[in-house]
Amino acid sequence: MPATDAEQPWTTAVEQLEALGLSAYAAQTLVTLFSIGEGTARNVSEVSNVPRTRVYDAIEELRQYGLVDVQQSTPQRFWAVSPETAGRIFQTEYTQRVNTLLDAIDDLETTSVSEEQRGVWTVTGRDTATQRVIDFIDTAEEEIIYTTVEALLTDEILDSLQDAGERGVSVTIGGMSAEVENKLADAIPEVKTIDTIWEWSDSSAGRLLLVDRQRTLVSVLITNGSETIRDETAIWGTGETNSLVVVLRAMFGWQLDSGGEA
Repeated sequence: MPATDAEQPWTTAVEQLEALGLSAYAAQTLVTLFSIGEGTARNVSEVSNVPRTRVYDAIEELRQYGLVDVQQSTPQRFWAVSPETAGRIFQTEYTQRVNTLLDAIDDLETTSVSEEQRGVWTVTGRDTATQRVIDFIDTAEEEIIYTTVEALLTDEILDSLQDAGERGVSVTIGGMSAEVENKLADAIPEVKTIDTIWEWSDSSAGRLLLVDRQRTLVSVLITNGSETIRDETAIWGTGETNSLVVVLRAMFGWQLDSGGEA
């Protein structure tokens, strides 16, 4: 197996194939065939350090995916499909698995539980927090109150806010820098602004979201001592009497109810 920094693409390809479900030997064998074009078990073993006897097991696994062909010669020779074809095979495989998963979840018998969540939930990681924000925005029916720093205003969030505005949801922002407000105003012509206690970009806060006054998320940024964002931690809650929702509703409700647009 390659061990130098120059072979990092090889290592990365193997790791990703393992993440897609291949065994370690199958992943190494496939990447080796990608690199040499075709070869015998001995060729694969010499390049990848996969034991020669295990190459045959790996080839059989890859054949089940339709990723390799075998030439019935002595010794046998193995040929891999193109990387583009392999990508399509995996994409089709996982699309089918995801669809099967979603169908199974839809068919689950639901248990009667209260929709009210009295506690708050913790989210760790910038990407995960972003996904929660998008999920909340996409379910908004009447009103969105949102504030964030520019570094966290991704294209996906901007698109979700724009879609919400187009379906008639009221979008209100506050505490943002002029650059962020202008960016949102360009995307959502009917966007409203309100004054907040502080300017969001001047604090360690990451973002705040209140949807339909029943669902909310608040996050803080974790930096490396400078302005570089290293990570993000968020808390969220739902329900009219959820403690986090009540606090955020109190912070912004009076401005909205009194028409306190900036």
